[in-house]
Amino acid sequence: MVNGDEAGVQQYLTFILNGEEYGVDILRVQEIKGWDTVTPIPNTPCYIKGVINLRGAVVPIVDLRERFGLDNIEYGATTVVIVLKVISGDSDRTVGIVVDAVSDVHNVGEEEMKPSPDFGNSIDTNFISGLATVNEKMVIIIDIDRLLNESSDF
Repeated sequence: MVNGDEAGVQQYLTFILNGEEYGVDILRVQEIKGWDTVTPIPNTPCYIKGVINLRGAVVPIVDLRERFGLDNIEYGATTVVIVLKVISGDSDRTVGIVVDAVSDVHNVGEEEMKPSPDFGNSIDTNFISGLATVNEKMVIIIDIDRLLNESSDF
């Protein structure tokens, strides 16, 4: 495996959502925690499950299944919350995303990253940074800033 310090190589935390593998920049990951109950907030979109208190900080929790319009499933033993740093302009905030399971950390070189295909105007792919081939599997790399800033409902 390639050393993550080499030029042109980035590390991604990969996770499973509806049987597909997704990845986020490992440098944005602050913590991974098991699913626990959240405090619901009224009048928020259905994909915002509520908030948690994380060492004194109030952190909104977003269910990526609902954000992507996928079928809901019951949260189970492998359901986790990935706590991420999201950058918006000159500021940043902490947001948790609910995923089915955490998979692995992969080193991805520039040559393994491909741009997202153009699906036309009917499908929004602005939040996809690219597609990476890792161990002969396709991993959808998410631009977490675009995804969670476009949903500025929280």
